[in-house]
Amino acid sequence: MRWWDIDPVLELERDLFPEDAWSRGMFWSELAHSRGAESTRRYVVAENGDGRIVGYAGLACAGGLADVQTIAVARDHQGTGLGSRLLAELLRAATAFECAEVMLECRVDNVRAQKLYERFGFTPIGFRRGYYQPGNVDALVMRLAVAADSGPAPSAPSAPDVQGTEIHG
Repeated sequence: MRWWDIDPVLELERDLFPEDAWSRGMFWSELAHSRGAESTRRYVVAENGDGRIVGYAGLACAGGLADVQTIAVARDHQGTGLGSRLLAELLRAATAFECAEVMLECRVDNVRAQKLYERFGFTPIGFRRGYYQPGNVDALVMRLAVAADSGPAPSAPSAPDVQGTEIHG
């Protein structure tokens, strides 16, 4: 993801997460930490054949621990395997950052996302009560141990190739 991707990403963000969408400043701040030798973030976008951003994802790393900050897929691309490709890209980044484990939170009512994460080997480890606002919705906290030299744990599936969609960092 680059600075010029922020406006189309914000459109997608507001469509998918209208009640708790990230701000322009939040994305700028994340991208500020994604370049250079001291980078601690990896953000990617997925574009369809027409160049429209149809997904994005971000990861933060510190002290051997990675945290999936966000994964989003446009409504018309959900169920195509794009979420798997984005997550696989984040897990490759976690390995490159030499992280031993990856954490994430997802809404307890987002069963589709939970199933995706479980297919990659994430396991539930707890809850964050009232994490998502408004509505006071709990977050399910999940964890994945990353193999030291081979990327995601062996149970992680290979991500499908989504026809006509490219992922850019």
